[in-house]
Amino acid sequence: GLTGLVEGVLASIVVFWPGMEFHVNAYKQLKRFRANMDTLISMGTLVALIFSWWQLFGGRGLYFETAAIITTFILLGRYLEAKSKGKASEAVMKLLELGAKTAHRILESGETEDVPLDQLKVGDRVLVKPGEKIPLDGIVLQGSSSVDESMLTGESLPISKKTDDLVYGATLNQQGSLTIQIEKQMEDSVLSQIVRLVKEAQQNKAPIQKLADKIAGVFVPVVIGIAAVTFVVWIVLTGEIALSLLPAVAVLVIACPCALGLATPTAILVGTGRGAKEGVLIKNGEALERGRNLDVIMFDKTG
Repeated sequence: GLTGLVEGVLASIVVFWPGMEFHVNAYKQLKRFRANMDTLISMGTLVALIFSWWQLFGGRGLYFETAAIITTFILLGRYLEAKSKGKASEAVMKLLELGAKTAHRILESGETEDVPLDQLKVGDRVLVKPGEKIPLDGIVLQGSSSVDESMLTGESLPISKKTDDLVYGATLNQQGSLTIQIEKQMEDSVLSQIVRLVKEAQQNKAPIQKLADKIAGVFVPVVIGIAAVTFVVWIVLTGEIALSLLPAVAVLVIACPCALGLATPTAILVGTGRGAKEGVLIKNGEALERGRNLDVIMFDKTG
């Protein structure tokens, strides 16, 4: 009736609009003759949806809500995962904000000009006045001072710097003026490397998620096989295609791992969130997962 039609339209919107990423990923995997979690989700939702449209005109049971609920649950899990990564991204942005914005480049004439950091090249000489941040990693050519490197090392005491000493971008020059020769460009600096490491850590899947994908690689063909056997057995017993399709579809839909798609991201979000509240920054899902096996924790003097 009309209710079923409205259900069908709404479920189709959910499955093919926000849920489109599952089908695209499943298709990419299929081209390589592989299967992962997205294959199961795509298969479960599409089978439930297409079967329900077919059933709609036969007046039998509909599974539109199943397709919509599976899509919604898994998307909720992905949203929670993205949210936990977003929190770590804030930390990355704060790291980037620590750097200097401009530098006093020393010209051949001995005069200085203020230039943005991205215009500095390796070999350029820059002047860093007291109270200013060192623009990029380099070597002290002239002058002596103490530099606060706590943002990199956690060491609260300033480090004295003299000629030929290394200095790092975004650290704070304290008393004296320093003339520095730039040794590394912006993307190669220590600060940029830290930012890169944090970003890479966020993109890595937790081992449990990789395990879920590995299981799915074996699980998908097995589930399809079970569904096919179910269909054949029912055909033999009943002789009716419509009656045989229902249990086969049930196998495919029930196999769709809603809990797995939702549980892992939720656990990581809760774990990293709780850690942050207690002042413990957890780098990624893998660190959180391996943390359960810790027996000894070492602190340095600034930890």
